[in-house]
Amino acid sequence: MGSSSRRLRAFKRWMRSQGIDFSDALQFNDDGEAISVRALCDLKVGDMVARIPKTTCLTVKTSGARDLIESAGLGGSLGLSVAVMYERSLCQSSPWAPYLHLLPPHESLPLLWSLHEVDSLLCGTELHKTVKEDKAIIYEDWKENILPLLDSPPPFNLNPNFFGAEQYLAARSLIASRSFAIDEYHGSGMVPLADLFNHKTGAEDVHFTSVSSHSDSKSDTGYSKNDLQANAGDNEPLSENSYSDGRGSDTSGGSDLDNSSVLGDHTTALEMIMVKDVKVGNEVFNTYGLVGNAALLHRYGFTEPDNPFDIVNIDLELVSQWSLSLFSGRYSRAKLSLWRRLGYSGCVSENTEYFEISSDGEPQIELLILLYIMLLPEDAYHKLDLTLSTKGNSNGSIGMILSEKGKFMVEKASEVSKDLLLTKDVCNALQLLADMRDSFYGSNSIKDDIEALGNCCIRRERKLYFSLILRISERGILERLRTYAASGAQSFRTAKRSSVRQKLKKT
Repeated sequence: MGSSSRRLRAFKRWMRSQGIDFSDALQFNDDGEAISVRALCDLKVGDMVARIPKTTCLTVKTSGARDLIESAGLGGSLGLSVAVMYERSLCQSSPWAPYLHLLPPHESLPLLWSLHEVDSLLCGTELHKTVKEDKAIIYEDWKENILPLLDSPPPFNLNPNFFGAEQYLAARSLIASRSFAIDEYHGSGMVPLADLFNHKTGAEDVHFTSVSSHSDSKSDTGYSKNDLQANAGDNEPLSENSYSDGRGSDTSGGSDLDNSSVLGDHTTALEMIMVKDVKVGNEVFNTYGLVGNAALLHRYGFTEPDNPFDIVNIDLELVSQWSLSLFSGRYSRAKLSLWRRLGYSGCVSENTEYFEISSDGEPQIELLILLYIMLLPEDAYHKLDLTLSTKGNSNGSIGMILSEKGKFMVEKASEVSKDLLLTKDVCNALQLLADMRDSFYGSNSIKDDIEALGNCCIRRERKLYFSLILRISERGILERLRTYAASGAQSFRTAKRSSVRQKLKKT
């Protein structure tokens, strides 16, 4: 603990020498593994707790390796990784030595786990395939872009001990979990002090803004201000196959400036402003965005219980497997084609098409429509097929066709009612798909996982602990999907009985 205290004191001295202003109301706690920030006195909304000059941020532009990086044409995370590795290679000679000494050697992201750990801990989760692909691709990045730098001519006599594949992975893990997109000129960078605040989903206490040197820090008057979201990585994927919640839709929150395209050199500092009151002794939290556990574990190395932004994806391939258990391959393909001709598709990312199941277990409506079409009686299917063939769907006016005793009701896509889609057969299909998706997690039940989590020590078994939370969260969503399907089928049966009663009354 003594060495931890020394490195914190050295970091504070360094911040003051670099012109980084921070409030005396902030207390930095170092337990030897991680640092947290607490309030030494009551903090109020609007209090400015820190001001960080952009020149103190470690970026490609500020690094001593700038010429090397730019001549090699390395940008984004690749370029910033070289900057981090280069400054680390300088040891105490680096202008950022006290800051770099405060950082861990690497973050415990799945990217750095062994293949055995990835297979055993992430099996079935939304991360399993992605992390394995990441590891292979990032190694190729190192071999093609970093390794050749070791042959650079003077004055860049790079030390190979600091530029190996292991060091590159370590740098990438720090960048993924700690960097910010600063502005157009600096690009992404490591922001001292800003990355010490821990994350809490939906509970932001402190907010980051980029302000011009001419603004009055005590007043909003004359501000040239742009929001800077909390350290959610550099808003670049860990690799080209990187996971983001919803895969195709980047809901990771990012750490980019909300209007970064209009930011240039005129902004000179980053400010940290309180957006909530925090009582003395409480931790001051940042937020990395509204992201689910898969994205949190992938980019930051931790998960949160009861995360409301969790999702589970059901791939189109899994739906096809289910369809083939009922229909011929030709018939399944024809119904899928009909669904596409109606103008529907799932989410697409990395050449994979899939459907999202939200945290409350509700499926994407495109999945319900596909299952409804797949389960249409043959005569109804042919009538719909004929309608499309004769009338077409160029204007998207035919979004769905619902049948009742041979009569058809055409609905626009935006007006399709989920209640009408939840037939007994569709609900049964949802339950089967939930079972098929749940089988990916292996033979252990969700109760087994919950019991294992209860016996797990977060300090000694960090990887197991956080991966169990991810598994339990995802499997809980599948359980809620089953409940959704069961209640939908029940509602359908109730509505059907009500319809029968109405007809009996009329007769």
